[in-house]
Amino acid sequence: MKNLIKYEFRKTRTMKLIILGIAAFAELLFLVSLYTNRERWNSFSIVLLTMLAFGGVMLIGIQSVLTMHRDMNTREGYMLYMTPNSCYKILGSKVLENGLSIFAAGAFFFALGSLDVVLLLGHVGELDRLVSLVNSLLQQMRMEIPLGWQLFAWLTVSFLSGWLLTVVTAYLADVVACCLLYRKKFNGLVSLLLFIAINWAFSALVWACIRNLDLLTTLAWDSLLSLVCAAMMYAVTAFLMDRHLSV
Repeated sequence: MKNLIKYEFRKTRTMKLIILGIAAFAELLFLVSLYTNRERWNSFSIVLLTMLAFGGVMLIGIQSVLTMHRDMNTREGYMLYMTPNSCYKILGSKVLENGLSIFAAGAFFFALGSLDVVLLLGHVGELDRLVSLVNSLLQQMRMEIPLGWQLFAWLTVSFLSGWLLTVVTAYLADVVACCLLYRKKFNGLVSLLLFIAINWAFSALVWACIRNLDLLTTLAWDSLLSLVCAAMMYAVTAFLMDRHLSV
């Protein structure tokens, strides 16, 4: 399994290095603009880092889905499935590598964003005042939102868990198209509709389970249920690959 994970990482590391390089450039621009009082550069760097945080995590998942599709439809994939490894291990290495990459990227951007917020507001000198003002505004609007690092941490974990579930569901839809619907008419459309239906069903299930909870508990349960559902999708996908995949 360890070698398979390393192999999966090697296939996707170029994209991750590009994201890291852009992040380094944006962070350097942010620091320079912050301490030289260049507001236009500062605004641009903040927008770039924000877009990169969400877009980078999503691109990591999308690339993993494309790699999975290529592995099932090219000679390279044929050689992979000819190795003495079960479909459970091959798919497991893809899920683990992508999950670790998604959460590592999320942790990196969360830490970087937290540092930048502290530097920005500390430079302005109104961090405590701003937090108190926002909390007071939320209380006046009768919105019980516990503004703080716990909220943003759970928002990040919830987003990452949900995105991992989306990626694993895409694996299942692609395997269905390649295994059960191979050379069938409209197999791509059917797999797309399956992907949408599964995501809708799990969203409805999660909402039914957590709709009466407070915000932080809702985010925690949303994260946990997303990971459990992702494990279920992995099991179903690996079973189909083991029984029906032909490359």
